[in-house]
Amino acid sequence: MKSPKTTRRIIETLAEQHPNADTELHYRNPFELLVATILSAQSTDAGVNMVTPALFKKYPDARALATATPGQLEPMILSTGFFRQKSKALIGMAQGLVADHDGVVPADMELLTKLPGVGRKTANVVLGHALGVPGLPVDRHVLRVSNRIGIAEGDDPVKVEDQLCAKLPKEMWILASDVQILHGRRICKPKPLCDQCSVRDDCDYYQHVVKKTPVGRALTARPASRTIKVRATGAKRK
Repeated sequence: MKSPKTTRRIIETLAEQHPNADTELHYRNPFELLVATILSAQSTDAGVNMVTPALFKKYPDARALATATPGQLEPMILSTGFFRQKSKALIGMAQGLVADHDGVVPADMELLTKLPGVGRKTANVVLGHALGVPGLPVDRHVLRVSNRIGIAEGDDPVKVEDQLCAKLPKEMWILASDVQILHGRRICKPKPLCDQCSVRDDCDYYQHVVKKTPVGRALTARPASRTIKVRATGAKRK
């Protein structure tokens, strides 16, 4: 795997390619982010953002959500998928916040993960983005990107989180997650767009897999970005 120095440089380079990287979930406080992150499982952030305005208007805090019934909640979150499980998790989470934390989202990993529906990734999202506590959420994008580049190894999210955290200062943890998530969504997809990647020269997958294929050799000769003149119109495209 890459050294801490190289890992930090890679994350900084990805941050330049994806400036202002942040969660794409819309929220105004830790409670709203916690709800939105639970809803985001097996759903897109854009899809979650479509349903949360009405949801937060009706249930603005944990005390309000704790009184909801599945019959009331399920129709509001139907489009996010797995709505029955998510409804049960949201209500249980809200009731746990009211019973154990006076309705306030705790800034503590252990306490958060004791709440229904809150796993380590969800807790890290809320801690890092809304509560100012260093955290490095690892989702499928972070797993794919970090393994391909060679800054982490394995398919266990907790182990990959530990590897990345050990190589980076705490102030870079949430950034490392955000830029890898965006890179995984936009560039390092299951079928990667290596010719658009700013860290391909450091990427194990590009160096040892892509470049050794005919397509890879073609990509090597092609610049990451170029201007092409179109004879028929005289226009240019990127």
